[in-house]
Amino acid sequence: MNDILEKTDKKVKVYKNLVIKFSGDSGDGMQLCGNFFGSAAAAEGYIITTFPDYPAEIRPPQNTIDGVSGFQVNFGAQKFLTFGEKVDILFCLNPASLKVNLKWLHTESLLIVDEDSFTKSMCDKCGFTTNPLEDDSLNNYYVIKLPITTYLKKLSEIYKFEQKSVLRSKNIFILGIALKLTNLKKNYVEGLITKKFKENIHQLNKVVLDEGYNYLEKNGIDLKYEIRIEKPKLSRGKYININGNTAIAYGLVAAAEKANLTLYCGSYPITPATEILAELSALRYLGVKTLQAEDEIAGICSAIGASFAGALGVTSTSGPGFSLKSEALGLAVMVELPLVVVNVQRGGPSTGLPTKSEQTDLLQALFGRNGEAPLVVMAAESPADCFYSAYMAAKITLEHMTPVVLLSDGSLAQGSELFKIPNFNDLPPIKLKLADPNKKYNPYERDPETLSRFWAIPGTSDLRHRIGGLEKSDITGIVSTDPINHEKMVRLREEKVKRIANYIPLQDVYGENNGDLLVVSWGSTKNVIRNVVHELLEKGKKIGHAHFKYIMPLPKNTSEIFKKFKKIVVCEMNTGQFVFYLRGILPEFKYYQINKIQHVPFTREELINNFIKIMEE
Repeated sequence: MNDILEKTDKKVKVYKNLVIKFSGDSGDGMQLCGNFFGSAAAAEGYIITTFPDYPAEIRPPQNTIDGVSGFQVNFGAQKFLTFGEKVDILFCLNPASLKVNLKWLHTESLLIVDEDSFTKSMCDKCGFTTNPLEDDSLNNYYVIKLPITTYLKKLSEIYKFEQKSVLRSKNIFILGIALKLTNLKKNYVEGLITKKFKENIHQLNKVVLDEGYNYLEKNGIDLKYEIRIEKPKLSRGKYININGNTAIAYGLVAAAEKANLTLYCGSYPITPATEILAELSALRYLGVKTLQAEDEIAGICSAIGASFAGALGVTSTSGPGFSLKSEALGLAVMVELPLVVVNVQRGGPSTGLPTKSEQTDLLQALFGRNGEAPLVVMAAESPADCFYSAYMAAKITLEHMTPVVLLSDGSLAQGSELFKIPNFNDLPPIKLKLADPNKKYNPYERDPETLSRFWAIPGTSDLRHRIGGLEKSDITGIVSTDPINHEKMVRLREEKVKRIANYIPLQDVYGENNGDLLVVSWGSTKNVIRNVVHELLEKGKKIGHAHFKYIMPLPKNTSEIFKKFKKIVVCEMNTGQFVFYLRGILPEFKYYQINKIQHVPFTREELINNFIKIMEE
């Protein structure tokens, strides 16, 4: 794991990657603190992933287990970077945050706490029978107790700041300590503070950041070791720290620009997808059109209308909102117009766990419509990949005239990682299926190769037509209730989606191309599984990993890959939705399952134990 090198009078602990977590009460600003820290690490060229974790309630009671808010950053040189299981440095601003996070510490963890908050009443409130800072229960960890609240009160007197405002800046104070501990420059964060806050507040926060940065040295707190984190060797280019929601917004904008179309997004705010709409609305200077609709149904219907008018129509939502959009999504299948629907999955059912992440909407995306209404389903695999997945979702919907559902989830949407900004010219071209105004136009005449109908933009001479939700006659588009025609149209729409398999990449396999075990996954589980597979490969195991981005349709070589392995195990953050789908599409194979529905990622230990057990059966 970590190499410890001798250096004169102090040890140096070198990390290939380091996991740091900021934890406190809801309202303590842990999300802002973690975001700023992650951005600072990315700005210095580290590979990063982040994992925000905050309460599902709007404002739970203070210092309670349910009210703990945390933000985890894993950064360093490791290629397949997960959110990190065990925490190397943990900041705790109250007893409840310590109670929640003790299980994530290891014996070498550095624990920094605000000792002022560990009063008897505060400890009792979250379930500690004694003060953990005094009862020797933390002896296995390297604990630094700091009187943070007391110190900030003194700062308010010294600098003549309002005490309430200074105490609200605890997050910025511990951010300063974290930057110093990990040898990250604070000037980048100072710039973020200037952009984020009004002048009087950003001046206060810069003072508090500086005080935190110099606190340990200023107060004679000498650490047992110096922390160093290895840096990766990155290819040349411009990198930014990006979260999944922002990446999706940028990917859609890039696709609209490549296709020379206006991008329109009609959406209704819903956690954790709201930022997609917010980010797109901030890009109106690029010609992006957005509408915050009165409800989910209006959002998707306005997007379908925008597509009818010749724009790239997009709507974004989460699971409960996706349910409301289902009838209109069937309309988009019927009228065969371009439409991208982004579903940022969260814990369910119903309101469920709005701020927690699951992979439980796959079957809803595949089959959650009345009638036979097949469409394309894709799943992003990392925050940075959200850009490319959104771009490809737009490319497919525009070139094949069928709706595309892009699945993300809360951990991707609000987690972030280092993203290399691509060269726009290197993105694949998008070829529109536009009707020819010089030829007789029939609304349901099709491209013989793709079966896609042609897009007639209203206002174009001689391309007048009507479309709607009633079944159409083949070719002419006239409303029809003829049973033979209905079956023909159903099968044409189904075949059109199947043929998209000819235009998506073949499925790749990491590791062995044949062997004892093939691990199958999709969505946000990629990196943690990839890490474990990599570890088992180094131990000589005959194991491979197939991570699926394209789900409906599956890549053409899926069956060929499955045939080369003795056993197949499907890993999902649900009760087995992808494996249920695979059993229907490819029933000739036997599938093992590893499932987890706890809104926290798979751990290395549980995956390794299960993989080895399955291989040895």
